[in-house]
Amino acid sequence: MPFTPATADQRFVLTHVTRIADLAASERFAAASDDVVDAVLEGVGQLAEGEWAPLARAGDTVGAKWTPDGVVMPDGFVQAYHDYVEGGWGMIGVPEEFGGQGLPFAIQTAVLDTLGSANMGFALAPTLTVGAIEALAHHGSPEQQALYLPHLATGEWTGTMNLTEPQAGSDVGALRTQARPLGDGKWSIKGTKIYISFGDHDMAPNIVHLVLARTPGAPAGTKGISLFLVPKFRLDADGNPAEPNDVRVVSIEHKMGLHASPTCVLSFGDHDDCIGELIGPEYGGIRAMFTMMNNARLNVGLQGVQVAEGATQAAVAYALERVQSARAGSTSRDSVRIVEHPDVRRMLMRMKAQTQAARALVYLAAAQVDRATLGEAGAQNRLEILTPLAKAHGTDIGCEVSSIGIQVFGGMGYIEETGAAQFFRDARITPIYEGTNGIQAADLVGRKLGLDNGGAFNALIADMKAEAKDATLIMLIETCDEIGRAMMALDADDKLAGSYPFLTMLSVAVCGWLMERQGRIVADSGEASDFLAMKAAAAKFYIDQIVPEALGLKAAATAKADVLYSVAAELFAA
Repeated sequence: MPFTPATADQRFVLTHVTRIADLAASERFAAASDDVVDAVLEGVGQLAEGEWAPLARAGDTVGAKWTPDGVVMPDGFVQAYHDYVEGGWGMIGVPEEFGGQGLPFAIQTAVLDTLGSANMGFALAPTLTVGAIEALAHHGSPEQQALYLPHLATGEWTGTMNLTEPQAGSDVGALRTQARPLGDGKWSIKGTKIYISFGDHDMAPNIVHLVLARTPGAPAGTKGISLFLVPKFRLDADGNPAEPNDVRVVSIEHKMGLHASPTCVLSFGDHDDCIGELIGPEYGGIRAMFTMMNNARLNVGLQGVQVAEGATQAAVAYALERVQSARAGSTSRDSVRIVEHPDVRRMLMRMKAQTQAARALVYLAAAQVDRATLGEAGAQNRLEILTPLAKAHGTDIGCEVSSIGIQVFGGMGYIEETGAAQFFRDARITPIYEGTNGIQAADLVGRKLGLDNGGAFNALIADMKAEAKDATLIMLIETCDEIGRAMMALDADDKLAGSYPFLTMLSVAVCGWLMERQGRIVADSGEASDFLAMKAAAAKFYIDQIVPEALGLKAAATAKADVLYSVAAELFAA
């Protein structure tokens, strides 16, 4: 599959949506000058195009393999990951005090965007490490930070999150993994975790597992959960990986997609010799977990962008080279490239517009991380309300666009050898993990709408109303405002009944706002280029065709729970 880094669109969004120049004006992010941003985008693009993209097919067809000695990655992955580490790409967004480069999280987001668009399964390794760094930076002790963060920051060691257990999926409070104090500040860890992405591999000399567990006498449910640092190898006196830490890879899952990412079943303490350290206070696991989880949710939303970008590029390349019958209604008998067919153009434009809109949404959320770091008023609340939108809508778009990509390929898209199906198979997990998209919708209406007594939601609506020009977009924003205000007064069941359609409506409103802004900037610039012409066309398509669709969700977003329950009861009774 051909791959070209989406550098032009990333730079445009960083400039006009993230507004990276505002961040660079601060002392904290002064290093994010224009030349540095351009160099980062160009450099990671070269790595992605030259080394990561060529491995994507082998990652799918060969995949990671379980052995009695641990997981082995396909040929080429170890060297490509080594080059990622040597290039300093893991250090981009890590604060300088922890050994990183201290650039904005938004720039780190662009780096992961490029790597994941080239090879989404492979990019899960650094993506998860980012979450581990975030948790340790916020909740780890100075000693833990000094020992582990420099290695995680470079990517020399990788990190994982260990939440899920066979009997405890989204219900984290049902976990059973135990942590027993050993009396020297260390804890004995015993239990089983499932669905651990990159829980084992042969690309790094150590893996830092962050493990949720219960201590003796802990309260039931989420209140009794603590977080522990459990390395694959215990460290010697010099801080180097030494003896194994009684962490065993029981198996790796046989999955629909993401075959380059080993999803492991991990057993801790089979021989009662797994040693961990408490991160933060006892029973502080949920708070620390949400530090990881919120970071992960943005990065999973970004995975939707990544897979949409890859699928779009593949579909465009195929449509430009595939020659088939003349267009319907044409008097010519000459065959034409399928890109000449209006319906194929419609599909390609939808893929382009949805991908660019999702990228703008996720990058806007990433910018709020940086603005909150700078202490900007309202940034943390804006981040809170955008996170479920970015995660859920970003991944929904990844699934939609990768499915359309198969349609562009036609019957050949259903044949594995073309590679078109890989994008959809890889994408399909993203609406499920790191909190299903239904959970994101419940979070939006149950918690985020009421932040600051509705102030966070009102501020977002006000910003969109102040800038929007298109009449249909304004109508959508006003409809979201109306439904959102009404939802705040509903009981829990009625809120949840319309939560998912409402999340989609609000996400499209935000995307429409950002796409209209970008289209207006292109028009006002007076400049001409192929990229700007495509940007203007994508923005217009989004406003004209996708925004009106979201208005049609109003009935579903305002549905009451009793109607859904009564219908469901009749159906199931039958």
